[in-house]
Amino acid sequence: MKRFLLAALAVLTSALLWHFGTGLHPLTGLAFLAPMPVLLLMPRVSAGTAFVAGVLSWLGGALQLWGYLTESIEQPVPVTVLLLGGTALLFGGVSTVTRALLVRGRPGLAVVALPAGWVSVEFLLAVAGPFGAWWSIGYTQADVLPVIQTSALTGVWGVTFLILLVPSAIAVLFAPEVTRVQRLRVAGATAAVLIALGAFGFWRLAVPQERDTVRVGLVAVAQPPDYVPVDSADGRDMVARAVVEIDQLADQGARVVVLPEKSWRADDSTIALLSGPLTDVATRRNIEVIAGLVLTTGGESYNSAIDYPSGVRYDKHYLIPGLEDENQPGTRWQSVPGKPWALAVCFDLDHPDLVLANQRRGTTLLLVPALDFTSDYWLHSRMAVMRGVEFGMGVARAPQLGELVASDSRGHVLASATTDVTMTRTVLADIPLTSGSTVYARFGNWFGWTCLALFGAALGGAGRRRRTASSTAGGRPAATNRRCPVAAPLSIRYHRRIHALHRRS
Repeated sequence: MKRFLLAALAVLTSALLWHFGTGLHPLTGLAFLAPMPVLLLMPRVSAGTAFVAGVLSWLGGALQLWGYLTESIEQPVPVTVLLLGGTALLFGGVSTVTRALLVRGRPGLAVVALPAGWVSVEFLLAVAGPFGAWWSIGYTQADVLPVIQTSALTGVWGVTFLILLVPSAIAVLFAPEVTRVQRLRVAGATAAVLIALGAFGFWRLAVPQERDTVRVGLVAVAQPPDYVPVDSADGRDMVARAVVEIDQLADQGARVVVLPEKSWRADDSTIALLSGPLTDVATRRNIEVIAGLVLTTGGESYNSAIDYPSGVRYDKHYLIPGLEDENQPGTRWQSVPGKPWALAVCFDLDHPDLVLANQRRGTTLLLVPALDFTSDYWLHSRMAVMRGVEFGMGVARAPQLGELVASDSRGHVLASATTDVTMTRTVLADIPLTSGSTVYARFGNWFGWTCLALFGAALGGAGRRRRTASSTAGGRPAATNRRCPVAAPLSIRYHRRIHALHRRS
């Protein structure tokens, strides 16, 4: 009963820490602590108990996303069950690998099993799944700038690795099977990694950024809750009010203004009602205006971002499954003519490979119309901030029902404001333009593949039983241990019996 209560307490504590340390509005730092109670429990219980504890602890934190997935982004219940339940089973399995390594006396591999294993899960979901890197717990530390600089080396996967490395190392240090020498090695190696990455983070923040900046304005005008046809009274009114806001931002020196995703609906016969006024104000004020709309052309609908006055169009590449099935995905890349400023739309930035492709085309600034779901305003905006850190570029993201955010290549949020359809909000920021490249931009997903290989090694170690004293390195039987704990008591009893006989005689 005592062991059951201890396991239940560990699961409950971890679940609560996961609940408050992850999700749409995580409390900074709690994710570092979340797996620790269950990890400390692992070597003290059976493999089955360890697996169940890992599953329940993760599920206790992940269930908070049920309403968001099924209602806000309209995912089918079976898909949501697969996402939440499947990741819980995977977390339980990876945690159990850590236990196996601990009880087999392999603390070095045990330290990295959970970080490498979970990075492998996140990485494969990003590479093979439709949701990109949305599932990473690395975003939970987006406000801790020294920590997230690691993503310039590894992508967001490195931040995930750090989050899980700390509790894994602590669990190993307190595991009963670990020797003093092994504890010293684990503590030293972990400290070296943390110190090196911390030093890199502080160094990168201290390096002055380039002086070339661009002043960007972000605008979300008040509107009806549904997508607004541009040829309706509401549509014309929105266009007129947007022009007023653009003029005011131009008065303050804005060189480019970004409007939200899907602000209007238009087709070939009505698009002039939008392009005319926006082209006029962009030409008159010598600025760029990026407008987001659902455009129906040639019988197909696209989620588009159009630059004015040039009129070049970018169609969103990554559409939210189920929610945007009515639209066709885009296939072309697009920048503002004559500028290293690339266009993207909302969910595109959940996919690091898309941003990498833009960076390799020379992009220094991403201009991103977006549309969020109110409750996810912090998380989704910080995903965009993380993309800027990973690839060394500025990000200007303008969502309705979210948070207007302008950020630089170090993850500083230079300006922000929450948005709502009932009010008009604007922000203005000078975003530094960085011409250099990051390690992650140069070498791509090297860290994700490395973690897959590392976890493969951990699985191999967990499957091999520890060598016993009955064999040597050459495979020959070892010599009998004269201090064997069984043989010694027999010898002592024999000598006592002989001495007793002598005393009697």
